[in-house]
Amino acid sequence: MGLQRFAADARVLMRLARGQPRSGSHAERLTAFYAPQAERYDAFRARLLHGREDMLAALDVRPGMQVVELGCGTGRNLEFLATMLPIETLAGVQLVDLCPPLLEVARRRFAGHANVEAIEADACRWRPDKPVDRVYLSYALTMIPDWPAALANARSMLAPGGRIGVVDFHLPAAGGRIGNAFWQRWFAHDGVRLSDAHVPWLHAHFDALRFEARRSPVPYLPGLSAPYYLFIGSNRPHSACTALGTA
Repeated sequence: MGLQRFAADARVLMRLARGQPRSGSHAERLTAFYAPQAERYDAFRARLLHGREDMLAALDVRPGMQVVELGCGTGRNLEFLATMLPIETLAGVQLVDLCPPLLEVARRRFAGHANVEAIEADACRWRPDKPVDRVYLSYALTMIPDWPAALANARSMLAPGGRIGVVDFHLPAAGGRIGNAFWQRWFAHDGVRLSDAHVPWLHAHFDALRFEARRSPVPYLPGLSAPYYLFIGSNRPHSACTALGTA
């Protein structure tokens, strides 16, 4: 099983080693980068993209709610959410992504759910027909060049009292200049743009209900752990704030 997994991982690792193309539109670069690894995307990244289930649990999604995921990829996160409540009990779920190969996986995955819609669109510009109750971004913000526009768009689509959930890599203040420079350069090769501005932006524009700074192990790089964070915020004043963990 270990050799089989490594052989499958090797195809993803080769794509990662080549990096994301530097030419073409953002959508074209994403397609060229992810198309060869779309079918193996979830299995490989399960060992790298930590905190997703925790973020979804803290988002407190309830039956009857309208939910949007911006930068949904293959839709794997909705499967995590399905372990917390039946997807059929939601008023609707809209999965938005700019990468057709990944989005096609999401469409196949939820083809039997009439209330789930997979939409090929830009997370910075797409808007639902009516306000939604929950919006979340899971390791998508660092892939979006104009990430402030994506967050502003997310905020604009939330109904009063709605909540946003974000989990992603970042550059923590406690990471140190050398450590942060290493991770910034390492991730940039694959089009992942680490920043020290995401967390301050979220705290400035949403009322923080929960924030945690964490670290995650990196596959095939023993001893190294990448910094990431979990944020839950509300678009209305709220006095409760939980800050846990260290960067």
